Amino acid sequence: MTKIAAPLVSIALLAGCSAPESKPAAETAPGPTPSVQRTTIGELPDVDTDAVLAHTKILSSDQYEGRGPGTKGEELTVAYLVDQFKKIGLRPGNPDGTYIQKVPLVGITPEPASLTFAKDGARTELKWKDDVVAWTKHVAPTASIEDSELVFVGYGVVAPEFNWDDYKDLDVKGKTLVMLVNDPPVRDLANEGGLDAKTFGGRAMTYYGRWTYKYEIGAEKGAAGVLLIHETEPAGYPFDVVQSKVAEQFDLVTPDKNMGRVAVEGWITLDQGRNLLKTAGYDFDQLKSQAATREFMPVPLGVTASMQLRNKLRTVDSKNVVARLQGRDPRLRDEYVVYTAHWDHLGIGPAVDGDTIYNGAKDNASGTGGILEIARAYTKLPSPPKRSILFLSVTAEEQGLLGSQYYSVTPLYPLAKTLANINIDGLNLNGRTKDLTLIGYGASDLDDYARDAAGEQGRVIRGDAEPEKGFYYRSDHFNFAKLGVPALDPDEGIDYIGKPPEFGTKVRNDYTENDYHQPSDVVRPDWDLSGAREDLKVFFAVGYRVAEADAYPEWKLGNEFRAVREASLKGKK
Repeated sequence: MTKIAAPLVSIALLAGCSAPESKPAAETAPGPTPSVQRTTIGELPDVDTDAVLAHTKILSSDQYEGRGPGTKGEELTVAYLVDQFKKIGLRPGNPDGTYIQKVPLVGITPEPASLTFAKDGARTELKWKDDVVAWTKHVAPTASIEDSELVFVGYGVVAPEFNWDDYKDLDVKGKTLVMLVNDPPVRDLANEGGLDAKTFGGRAMTYYGRWTYKYEIGAEKGAAGVLLIHETEPAGYPFDVVQSKVAEQFDLVTPDKNMGRVAVEGWITLDQGRNLLKTAGYDFDQLKSQAATREFMPVPLGVTASMQLRNKLRTVDSKNVVARLQGRDPRLRDEYVVYTAHWDHLGIGPAVDGDTIYNGAKDNASGTGGILEIARAYTKLPSPPKRSILFLSVTAEEQGLLGSQYYSVTPLYPLAKTLANINIDGLNLNGRTKDLTLIGYGASDLDDYARDAAGEQGRVIRGDAEPEKGFYYRSDHFNFAKLGVPALDPDEGIDYIGKPPEFGTKVRNDYTENDYHQPSDVVRPDWDLSGAREDLKVFFAVGYRVAEADAYPEWKLGNEFRAVREASLKGKK
């Protein structure tokens, strides 16, 4: 991810150790909750889900045009949120006296362009979109690579904590790197060749496996370009998902206009990746096998790459909306718990069954309504918590977590004094559950807070069933996590009360297949927010108890973000 007015955070800090693989509650050893003044969840004010539903209906109405950044829909959404925070009685969250943090965005649309590989006078041209999808984040009319030497660097990972370096001190400045997707699948020879759970999280993806990391490490190494070889299974999606990126992409406008990034970022199909390595005299499967070992050495391919990108640019001044509840303790009120939910969706897009408005009711008008009503519940406490609470409704999540990224690198309040982030990205709209899912369960003390609060409701915590898909790195909390702030990423449970065992999986799959990022994501008459009410009460309890606790919550031993947090807190002292 791009950072504003800050260098790339060393991935050695970002990944002090591997992320623990998510496990069901019964399989994860419970940890003690830090000392906290005990107020039971039943003693806390209720969160009004009738009001949540009312907010959701308004924000996802056709009038709001799908809440696209830089549109009339943004203007209406921001005005509504500011008005609601004022009515709730919260202070402006920006120290400048406003409820707004401006977020400068640039939209970059590349014209179709071919990618050419050359070796010994022979040239191979890859077709735009069919064979290659590429872009630049440079805020410039053109970007290119010209006769850039190609180097295969395996998975492109530098992980000192695992004694792993795919570059072996090779100077790749000005060259174009060819990489595989996901983490290196390191085998545990002592366990019948299964995945080594102690290296790169085993089945669970770490940040090293995210495509965003691949481009970041390429920039850190001074490369001219980075090309990822797409494979459906390890990527978790087919190439047609990548092909959607040929349209306009938003990014933050950094002080150097993103010139610190590689000139060309892109993907090539598996077939073209195989052909490239064959042209260079290598076998794809053999190199892929070698790349899953510490002994792997980078392979100069003796092939050059050329590509010229021409861009259409437009700038957008978008907005995060931020409101503040001041803590009661003068010694601690400069410390914060931050709730986040993204207000944006996809705006107006291609017609589906004649409908062009992508309303985004569940994603994420519901979560936005949720933090409004958690904010209102805080104002009903007999007195505020010791520390302050920040409610941050961010822009451009659907464009790559850009609003939360901007806050994380230009924070209104120091991250070293930010105890926790609690992120709400969609609510349970199908009734009460016996469980609550936490993505990345076992990551930090926040999971113990959530476990205790849910337990007071007679519920249990469930870990993510698909840790290999890296969901923990795909919503706004991640921008806090990667800079060290413990971050909670809750999801709805799947064990519905009074429903057959398969009901939870069915409704989740139905939404994903039929409504996710479609115009059909609208408020339905059969929505049941009784489960959302219980979930929101847990999120309220977690934030309140953290704000009251004697100690900061911590990342668990072995978590990849622990080192950067420790460095941050050490600097604070």
